[in-house]
Amino acid sequence: MSHIVPEPTLLGALAILAGLCCWQLLRVSSVLRDIPGPSLAKVTDLYRAALVKTGRSHEIYQKYHERYGPLLRIGPNMVSVADPAAIPDIYPMRPGFPKGALYDAFIPYVKGGSAPPAIFTARDEELHKRIKSPVAPLYSHTNAVKSEPFIDEVLGVLFEQLDSRFVKPQQTFDLADWLQFFAFDVMGTMTFSERYGFLETGRDDQGILGAIWNFMLTVGPMTQVPWLDKLLHKNSIMATLNKGSGNVIFQIAANAVAQRKAEAAKKEQGAVEKAKPDFLDEFLNIQDETPTIPPWSPLVWTFSNVIAGSDSTAVVMRTAMYHLLSHPSSLDRLSAELAPLSRPYPTSSELANLPYLGACVNEAVRLHPPFCLPLERVVPAGGATICGRKFPAGVVVGMNPFVVNRHRPTFGQDADKWRPERWLEGDVEHQRKLAQSIMTFGAGRRICLGKHVALLEIKKTVSALLMNYNFKLVDPKAYVVENSYFFRQKGIMVQVSRRS
Repeated sequence: MSHIVPEPTLLGALAILAGLCCWQLLRVSSVLRDIPGPSLAKVTDLYRAALVKTGRSHEIYQKYHERYGPLLRIGPNMVSVADPAAIPDIYPMRPGFPKGALYDAFIPYVKGGSAPPAIFTARDEELHKRIKSPVAPLYSHTNAVKSEPFIDEVLGVLFEQLDSRFVKPQQTFDLADWLQFFAFDVMGTMTFSERYGFLETGRDDQGILGAIWNFMLTVGPMTQVPWLDKLLHKNSIMATLNKGSGNVIFQIAANAVAQRKAEAAKKEQGAVEKAKPDFLDEFLNIQDETPTIPPWSPLVWTFSNVIAGSDSTAVVMRTAMYHLLSHPSSLDRLSAELAPLSRPYPTSSELANLPYLGACVNEAVRLHPPFCLPLERVVPAGGATICGRKFPAGVVVGMNPFVVNRHRPTFGQDADKWRPERWLEGDVEHQRKLAQSIMTFGAGRRICLGKHVALLEIKKTVSALLMNYNFKLVDPKAYVVENSYFFRQKGIMVQVSRRS
């Protein structure tokens, strides 16, 4: 008996499928018809994918919200929300607003199928809890402070390179590159107890940085059209034809885990224990002590550290340094606050309660979040009320950190400008409101796990650089930004000399 579907039956099935798709499109269009937005966006998600391809989608979203208001229909079933008051509604501490299909685009496709989901990409709430809970204590404030020696070690290497390459010959260089090199070597030291070697060479010899950015250039538009991502990238045929950049990073993590497991097997033969375990040591210990976690957990934890734990920190450090160097009054005020601290590297305890340093870091965190597209969530069963409007189950909603962080009714009419003083004005309640209106690290139960580690590294690095060096911004107009869901900057062209 033939198992080939007769042509009329196949055509009928396709007709039914097409009819269902049209019905769904008409249903959603009817439900969201009162929410304003660009006409094309109401018809196809390809429109917002095209916005990402411009590299300026963060600015376009901001202009659209200024034109259309706090609710912006940016896809047939997608609404972008700009009012910070909606943060606890869309990103609550309780379960219930699951992540959308957007996050699947960040999962590399490897031989045999997609790689396992990481904490950031896990959409299943129970799975997310299983892989997050065991490692969450490693990223707490208390444990972040224990990583301070790693940061000091890499600061020493950075200072050596600045002195030999740029101080003595008075050579102009792009500080943006070196802050990224530094951030990656810090995370390499924290994760593997060894640097990638960016600082010593002044180059990306392993192609890691290039692979990550190429990955983001591919992933950025695909987050907006997950069905197209499956067609173009997430299948065995396309994986054979195109070696994805995400696979390169995934393989680095996989090799590191395999090597460390091999080293662990030699400990019984007298291998010397480390003075301080790194993240990978901790990951493998957790796997040994927690049999209920998936066996691939150390791999995705390591992958997350490599691909997200460095670039995001570098974005905020670049923002802080550029704006401090281009605003002499801010630089002078911060330098005066830092003057009494320990040199060459101020301690975390010294930095913890410095008001103007905290204001400068908060302002850098606010102005340029690493992720600059809506962090999408799916309205759960029963619907939800957002900005006074009822949304039915299944509608995708999200908030763009770049837009929310510049909400003028909250942050002032100068919200697009660098002004750290805004964080020192008003009473405690006002300052708390500002802090709760920031989306840079996400919000709710899915808030960024590495927030405390990143803030410690940013404060120490910015402070140590300004305490030990004089930087001169050679060409402020050379500074440029680019966004492909992930945000990056370049062109912080400076000359540097040693402080006496």
